[in-house]
Amino acid sequence: MFAIVYKSDGFPICRQIDGVSPDPVVTWGSEAAAMAFITSKDGNADFQAVAITDESMDKLAQAMGCPVETLSFDPYPG
Repeated sequence: MFAIVYKSDGFPICRQIDGVSPDPVVTWGSEAAAMAFITSKDGNADFQAVAITDESMDKLAQAMGCPVETLSFDPYPG
């Protein structure tokens, strides 16, 4: 599973779901799919695909300012 994050600050692209806090991290099933989405939006300069691992989850939580235990993941398209 891969998430897309801003290169500058590590903050992930998120989608608001009513009643869910914080926003879930939007994910793709493969790096190729995530990169294809980034490329289709001409976002290569600003975004990167990040593999979902324990280390990257810690970094995503830090960027979002929340405990890692509160992160949820939502596949794209949902």
